[in-house]
Amino acid sequence: MKSKSKKPKNGAHKEYYRDGELASAGRYAKGKREGAWKFYLKNGQLRANGRFEADKLTGPWKWYRANGRLMQTGSFTKHKLDGEWKRYRITGELYDIRHFSAGKKCGLSIVFDARGNVLRTQHHRAPKRAGAKR
Repeated sequence: MKSKSKKPKNGAHKEYYRDGELASAGRYAKGKREGAWKFYLKNGQLRANGRFEADKLTGPWKWYRANGRLMQTGSFTKHKLDGEWKRYRITGELYDIRHFSAGKKCGLSIVFDARGNVLRTQHHRAPKRAGAKR
């Protein structure tokens, strides 16, 4: 026998940890995450924020460490990594810059030391498009 299905979530929504602390806040449309969302660590610090389109990550996103410092920034297009992504050391200094297209590394990647000096670079080929001729 089939159990009764719940109505899809719609409107503003908050989720909480078992201890009552806020875990996430955003909006649902027809049961899917939509628009701006924020996610929190158990200590109340912001963990991540960005946007969803029909339950898929889209546009710019930011992630933070428990110490409140920025950990990573980047964008999504159709739920895939796209454009420039930056990662930061726990102390806040830039660690690396990478570029993506359709979820695949492309272009120049740069890794920095703690003083901001370039340690190494690497070039990645652009991903082949589906149906592209060789």
